[in-house]
Amino acid sequence: MAVSVALSPAYTARFFILTSLTALIFHCSVADIATGASSSEEAPHRRFEYKYSFKGPHLTQSDGSIPFWIHTGNAIPSADQVRITPSLRSQRGSVWTKNRVNFEHWEAEVTFRVSGRGRMGADGLAVWFTSSQGLDGPVYGASDQWNGVGIFFDSFDNDGKKNNPAILIVGNNGNLVYDHQNDGSTQALGTCLRDFRNKPYPVRAKITYYRKTLTVMINNGFTPDREDYEFCTKVDNMIIPSDGFFGISAATGGLADDHDVLSFLLFRLTEPGQEPPPVESEIAKEEKDKYQEEFQNFQQELDKKKEEFQKEHPDVQGEPIEDLYESVNDREIHQVFEGQNRIHLEIKQLNRQLAMILDEQRRYVSVITEEVAKRASITGSGQLDSGNQQLSSLVATQQEVLRNLNELRNSFYESLKQIGSAPHHGNAAGMGTYETIQHFNDIKEHLHTVRRDVENLVQRNAPNPAEKAVKCPEMPPMPSCLSTVHFAMFIVVQSVLFFCYVMYKSRQEAAAKKFF
Repeated sequence: MAVSVALSPAYTARFFILTSLTALIFHCSVADIATGASSSEEAPHRRFEYKYSFKGPHLTQSDGSIPFWIHTGNAIPSADQVRITPSLRSQRGSVWTKNRVNFEHWEAEVTFRVSGRGRMGADGLAVWFTSSQGLDGPVYGASDQWNGVGIFFDSFDNDGKKNNPAILIVGNNGNLVYDHQNDGSTQALGTCLRDFRNKPYPVRAKITYYRKTLTVMINNGFTPDREDYEFCTKVDNMIIPSDGFFGISAATGGLADDHDVLSFLLFRLTEPGQEPPPVESEIAKEEKDKYQEEFQNFQQELDKKKEEFQKEHPDVQGEPIEDLYESVNDREIHQVFEGQNRIHLEIKQLNRQLAMILDEQRRYVSVITEEVAKRASITGSGQLDSGNQQLSSLVATQQEVLRNLNELRNSFYESLKQIGSAPHHGNAAGMGTYETIQHFNDIKEHLHTVRRDVENLVQRNAPNPAEKAVKCPEMPPMPSCLSTVHFAMFIVVQSVLFFCYVMYKSRQEAAAKKFF
C-alpha cells in the first residue's frame, strides 16, 4: 500500500536554508585546506654541496684518495665507485666526510649496489649522520653508541623472523647499544621491507631531513629511471645533532656481498621565503687567499712553459692555441668518418660471406656437371626419370640461390652509390684529404670486384631454355663384395693362424723355464 506524504512550505524552506549553509561551510573548509596544503607543499630551495659529495667518473685522485673524504678498513676506492666491502668474510669498511656539516635542512641521494652469489647476503650497509666519525666498529662497520642517526640496509635475518632485507632508521644519543640479535627492530623508529640485493640497475635512496622530519624514499633498481622513487618510511619530530659528519659503512659476516657505492650527493635545503646563504660566506678568507696564491703559481708555471715551448718551436709562434684543439665541425666530420669506417667493416663482412656462398655454388655446379656427364656416357636418356627429378630439384635450388645473389648484388650496388656520394659531401664540409679519398676509392674498387664476380656467376649459371634437359640414369645395383664361401674360408684361415700362434708362444715359455 503506497502512502503519499505532503511537506509543508515552511518545512521545505527551512530544509533548503540548512542545505545551503552546509554546502557553503564545506566549500570554505575545502578551500582553506587546499590553500594550506599548497603553501606547505612548496618545494624548498636545493643547492648542491660538492665538498660533501662524490661520484664517478674520476672519483679518486692519483694517490687513491677521495677529495674531501676519508676511507678506512677494507674500503677500496676506484675511478667509478667505492667498494665499501668486497665479497669476503668478516670485512669492514667505511667512508666519512673530512669536514663537519652544519646544515639545518639537507637531502642526501645515495646510489649503491649490493650483489652476491648466494640467495642470502650479509651483513648490510649503513648511511650515517653523527656528531663524530665512527671509523670502525661492530655496527655495519661503524662504531656503536653513536650520537646521531643511522639508516641501515640490513641484508641478513639474525632473528629468524624472515623480515629481511629491510631498511631501518635508528637514532641514538650516544648511550644506546645496538640490538644485533633482533636486527634492531626493538630500536627502529621507522622501517620498511625492500629487497635491494642483486638488482639489474643501481638502487637509489633519497634521505631528506626537513623541518625535523626524516623521510626515506627508495628506487628499487628495477628500472633505469632515476626519479622512480617510492615511499619507504618517515619519522616526525626527530632531533639530530646540529652539526656532524656524513658517512657510509658496510660489513660482512659468515656470508658476504659486494657493497658498492656509486655516488653520494648532498644538497642543502632552504625553506621557501628565506634567502639561501651566499657561497662566499662559506669560504674563509685565509682559504681564499691560499687558493688564489695557488692559482697564481699555476698561472706563472703555465706562462713559463709557453715561453719554453715557443723557444723550442719557433716555427709555430704566432699561431693561436685554439687551433690545436678540435672544433665542433671537426668533431662532426670525425664522427661521419667513423660511421663510414663502420660501414666499410660491415661491407667487408658481407663480402666474405658472399665469397663463401659463391664457392659453394661453384662446387655444386661442378659436381652436377660431372655427374651429368658420367651418367650420360653410361646409359641412354630413356631410363632417367628419377635422376631427372633430382636434377630438377637441384636446378630449382640453384635458381633460388641465384635469385638471392641478385638481391644481394642489388644491395651492394645501393651501398656503392651511397658510399660513392660520401666523398663529395666530405669535400663540401672541408674533408677533401688524400687519405679520405683513397679510402673511399678502395671501397668502391672492392665493391666493383664483388659485383663483377656475382654477375659472372649469374651469367654462367643462368638456365638456358634452349638447352635440352639431360636425364640422369639410375645407378646400377652394386654387386656384393663378399660371398658366403669367401667368408667361411676367411674364418678357417684365421682360426688356423690363431692356434699356431698359441702353440708357438707355449713352446717359447717352456723353453724359457728351463733356465730357472
